[in-house]
Amino acid sequence: MLALSVDPTVLITTFDPRSLIYVFDMIGIIACSVSGTILAKHKNFDVFGCLLVSIVTAIGGGTVRDVILDRHPLFWMVDMSYLTVITLSSLVMQIFFHPNSRRVDKFLKLSDTIGLSAFTLIGIKVADSMGANVPVALLLGVITIIVGGIIRDMICNEIPLVLQQEIYITAALTGGILYFALTNLGVTDWIADISTMATIFTLRMLAIRYDWQFPTLEWKY
Repeated sequence: MLALSVDPTVLITTFDPRSLIYVFDMIGIIACSVSGTILAKHKNFDVFGCLLVSIVTAIGGGTVRDVILDRHPLFWMVDMSYLTVITLSSLVMQIFFHPNSRRVDKFLKLSDTIGLSAFTLIGIKVADSMGANVPVALLLGVITIIVGGIIRDMICNEIPLVLQQEIYITAALTGGILYFALTNLGVTDWIADISTMATIFTLRMLAIRYDWQFPTLEWKY
């Protein structure tokens, strides 16, 4: 649920902390903060470098989405819980996660998949609440998750995950289409939300498990 300020010209862009969607938002924030910290730690960044990467990973996509939608002030400027949760989760990961662990790739993909599931849903719901049509809402749902990951990978000198052949954006779009299908059928909000996240998570994890990839387009002559 979006909260409005007394001044009708200013939109306070936070969710009600008592709502389920706020919980989903925090799950995405923690997951993306963890994924950013894991990669930065693996690249031997210092404490503040890891923290910086975790911040841009967690709030980068949501910030771009809100700028496009002209939602202001930005959510993380209104509710300091976002930056607090990012900082704490990043510091905990820096303390307890070994940068040379053989499970770096697994942890990174798991946390990234959780963030993908949560942030795609959040982006779609935010865009929908602002009156965006279905294609635009789907696009903004994708933007919410991919921008932070792209910035993270560029800072860490990695090829952005979304530019590779892995099933990533497709999982987000499939979940988004399911969300609108369920809401149009009158399905209860929380059921539609959980079904959307579960679908995205399952597709992405299956793609990782069985190495599903899109083929590259190539003209053979």
